[in-house]
Amino acid sequence: MQQTERLSTLQLLDLDRKHLWHPYTSTIDPLPVYPVSHAEGVHIYLEDGTDLIDGMSSWWAAIHGYNHPRLNEALKRQAEQMSHIMFGGFTHRPAVELAQLLLSILPSELNKIFYADSGSVAVEVALKMALQYQQSLGQDKKKHFCTIRSGYHGDTWHAMSVCDPVTGMHGIFSGTLPVQYFLPQPKSRFHGEWDPADISFTRTHRNQRTRVGSSDFRACCARSRRHVFLSSAVPAGSTKTLLRCRHPAYLRRDCHRFRTNGRTFCLPSCRSAPRYHVYRQSLTGGYMTLSATIATTPVADTICSGEAGCFMHGPTFMGNPMACAVAKESISILLEQPWQNVVKGIESQLEAELAPARKLRSVKEVRVLGAIGVLEMNEPVNMARLQKKFVAAGIWVRPFGRLCYLMPPFIIKPDELSRLTYELLNVLKSEE
Repeated sequence: MQQTERLSTLQLLDLDRKHLWHPYTSTIDPLPVYPVSHAEGVHIYLEDGTDLIDGMSSWWAAIHGYNHPRLNEALKRQAEQMSHIMFGGFTHRPAVELAQLLLSILPSELNKIFYADSGSVAVEVALKMALQYQQSLGQDKKKHFCTIRSGYHGDTWHAMSVCDPVTGMHGIFSGTLPVQYFLPQPKSRFHGEWDPADISFTRTHRNQRTRVGSSDFRACCARSRRHVFLSSAVPAGSTKTLLRCRHPAYLRRDCHRFRTNGRTFCLPSCRSAPRYHVYRQSLTGGYMTLSATIATTPVADTICSGEAGCFMHGPTFMGNPMACAVAKESISILLEQPWQNVVKGIESQLEAELAPARKLRSVKEVRVLGAIGVLEMNEPVNMARLQKKFVAAGIWVRPFGRLCYLMPPFIIKPDELSRLTYELLNVLKSEE
């Protein structure tokens, strides 16, 4: 077969099956894949002409939908100037202008921006910053992190080590990952009543399953000042396990008392700015891979006053001009509209239209926060069977473990969202 020949759909699927390795998929018994020809707005079109309403935003990335004219133009315009240039020794307008825009929406204390390749790498960068910061202070014993169970921070090495050690996805690497400390997940839910017991008595578990004793929250954090860090108090649990959100009161106490790193939607719940802040997932609207880890000046200067004299990290595609140009345009599009009201509208509709799922025997719990709707099932789902039914119903929903969840693009129209929720519940009813 010559390289210039256009593959038929069957040839495409055959070559994919033989040679491509998809995420969290076996090469021996792979999950089915559906060949996409193009996408527009909130619609994904398969090679056979099937039209799917997107319920996943391509894992949170495509918040503006697909084939957005302004993002297309930003990408083309920058590609005509330069597609990439090393960030060591050079700078360029897209990187600086994106930084200027980010600084305008961040707390003033966060003003040192480090561009990275992806969300998981941005977490790695934040963890490395934290470790190098302590080394520069002469705190060489601070080599471990203390974080909260049920979290998910990414699939790279150090990021895996601070993910949930039991209910997360990385237990197979137990014994090889760096040793970390874990506090139990607080019981207070985001929209529920605050229980002060969540920070008055906890147990910490070292590494995977070894108990190292119990103490109250403050004592644990005091111990972390001697031996470990308090890692991020991210508001969401694992995006790939339980998708639970922590109570704002927990976040306020954590960020205020211990100034931990957080994520974008965490900041309004905190009383003070964290020392490190990670932008990830939707920074470029799904066009390019880009993330940013942002630190305070005292942290950055302390790191650079240490033995190395600089921060020891440098991704090859750091500050990629095309990614920065698209990210600037993506954030501008977001800020030009009342996006908080848009998200509230999606939240209200998800609350109302997913509520009937509570009556299904297979559903354990329904949770909605912002533009995210989660149906936690009693048992793990048959992903291949469910996804086939979803595609037949004209929607794109990718369940995982015990979760069937929606996170549609912000541009979705009410009737499109209603179609998404209606077909989702219909498919689940057929499984009863």
